[in-house]
Amino acid sequence: MVIVCWVGDVEAGEKFIKPLREFGSPVADVCMVKPYLAHQAMLDPSFVPGRFYYFKSCDVAELSDEVIDITMERSLQINSPMTSFPIWQMGGAVSRVGEDETPFGGRKAAFTYNIGCCTETADGFDDERQWVRDFWSALEPWHQTVYVNFLDNEGEDRIRAAYGPEKYDRLKALKRQWDPDNFFRINQNIPPG
Repeated sequence: MVIVCWVGDVEAGEKFIKPLREFGSPVADVCMVKPYLAHQAMLDPSFVPGRFYYFKSCDVAELSDEVIDITMERSLQINSPMTSFPIWQMGGAVSRVGEDETPFGGRKAAFTYNIGCCTETADGFDDERQWVRDFWSALEPWHQTVYVNFLDNEGEDRIRAAYGPEKYDRLKALKRQWDPDNFFRINQNIPPG
């Protein structure tokens, strides 16, 4: 599956995705003009309440031969038909802004792996969760950063990794100034401490 998001002139977007459409016959082509919020919500039906989920994520600089080999090997070990690992191509507008200009991290990452498992019941979940952990660990030599919105409850060190140490310290100082009581904490929290 290839998910495309073009923000801008519709005709320019159509020209941009034309080679993708001409590459072969897709099972479904859902590339269409739509509001950005509809695009953002298009995967929501995939995450049914009550199912068992587990995710780990990392950014890598490139899809090197080693990274591709690990990806292929791990993809053949999936048991649950609901388990997936989208690989998000980065770059574009995100990479045109300097790494230190905003809190957003990973602007130089080429790809983001969002390795996730899902089972309908607890049966098989432990094995799928271990598959996620093993896949993530196998990629560890190539980890660069991590996208903060793909973090689970992984602790302060992983949140720091998402922003980088300098930006994290700046955000912590802002939090002390504007939210010293940590009212806004239902997120990947940066405590004011």
